[in-house]
Amino acid sequence: MSEPTEANAAAEAAPGGAPAGPAGGTGRRHVRVVLVDDHRMFRTGVQAEIGQTEQTGVEVVGEAADVDQAVTVITATRPEVVLLDVHLPGGGGVEVLRRCVSLMGDAERPVRFLALSVSDAAEDVIGVIRGGARGYVTKTITGADLIDSIFRVQEGDAVFSPRLAGFVLDAFASTDAPPVDEDLDRLTQREREVLRLIARGYAYKEIAKQLFISVKTVESHVSAVLRKLQLSNRHELTRWATARRLV
Repeated sequence: MSEPTEANAAAEAAPGGAPAGPAGGTGRRHVRVVLVDDHRMFRTGVQAEIGQTEQTGVEVVGEAADVDQAVTVITATRPEVVLLDVHLPGGGGVEVLRRCVSLMGDAERPVRFLALSVSDAAEDVIGVIRGGARGYVTKTITGADLIDSIFRVQEGDAVFSPRLAGFVLDAFASTDAPPVDEDLDRLTQREREVLRLIARGYAYKEIAKQLFISVKTVESHVSAVLRKLQLSNRHELTRWATARRLV
């Protein structure tokens, strides 16, 4: 089944996006969630971990693998919370947030976003929070903590994995806009992700496993990064990333 078909099917699963009542009227907590991530295996794992509605109170009403699918499914299902990956085909999580501003601002049925990403880079955290997300947790989070975070975001709280909150406090405490790094802006989101892992000392095979891509794809991304930054090898790349505090 192709990804677009999967997304459309997910949207059709809840026609009109009519929200269910709290736990079907039983008084238990209930939250409708859309899961946005470009890795099918990861979405399947999250669904298995949190989607047993009778036990968790979480109902996954839709899935999407890129920006266009995400906007379509979110608009159709109108969930209370969206679990949003930062790095997505089509413009990334920030683009999803930009295109869902009106849904976030709905006074009666606001759609709230919780970023769920492998990245713990400051610019990724700050970017989605400025875009309107209510929190940011990394993919090392446990299933129980993720469920708790989803309900907290549904209730309007801000939720962050340990240490990430510091990035946000520092960013919003400053009145200065962050400097533009033209070199970094040349890289795609995926290239930045590979760059950080290379700079942290990960082998190509480890990066491939963590990002659910092939070793050949990792090699292609590294070659592109070296070419765009005019660097010769991974050692120069590591020094470049360290100097910009990207590691």
